[in-house]
Amino acid sequence: MNKALPALFFVVLLLTGCSGVRLVDSQVNSFALKPLAAGASYRFERLPSQQADTPAQTQLEVMAEHALAKAGLRRNDNAPELLVQLRVTQRLEHNSADTLPFGWQLGARVGRHGALGLGGGSLFPGLADLPSYWREVHLTLREVASGVVVFESRARHDGPWSDSAAILPAMLDAALQGFPNPPAGERRVPVEIPR
Repeated sequence: MNKALPALFFVVLLLTGCSGVRLVDSQVNSFALKPLAAGASYRFERLPSQQADTPAQTQLEVMAEHALAKAGLRRNDNAPELLVQLRVTQRLEHNSADTLPFGWQLGARVGRHGALGLGGGSLFPGLADLPSYWREVHLTLREVASGVVVFESRARHDGPWSDSAAILPAMLDAALQGFPNPPAGERRVPVEIPR
């Protein structure tokens, strides 16, 4: 019976790792430069480069609209009090040179003339070469009347998931965490999303 306990523990650990949620942890840095009224209205403002890629920007704005609503802001394209600029940067990285392999294999070899060699390698070849997806969301709120920036926030995340449609909304929620009076300084903001 005692021999079955380690196997049972391993199965439970494996199943726990396959739970129904993922954790998107972002590094967030926010600046609230002026108090904002609850329920302030906004509209999105696009830069010329964002106007050139309308479908992608529209999709991003739909994601942001949900996050801004959770923060207590309401969209009103006809009579906004705030202009919202939204920018996302994404890139694919391969970090094989920066990471240690998972596990080691050791081997010895005797060569010609009595030379002895010892080598190491990854227990799971190719695991260290998995891609990492780096993303940054930048959100700026500006008063329509004065043109003054009243709130700015950035959220950065890197991880193994390629599905931006699931990751970006979590990052937008993280960027608006604590709005309109977020904590000072950079902080880690974890957001759980479904698998």
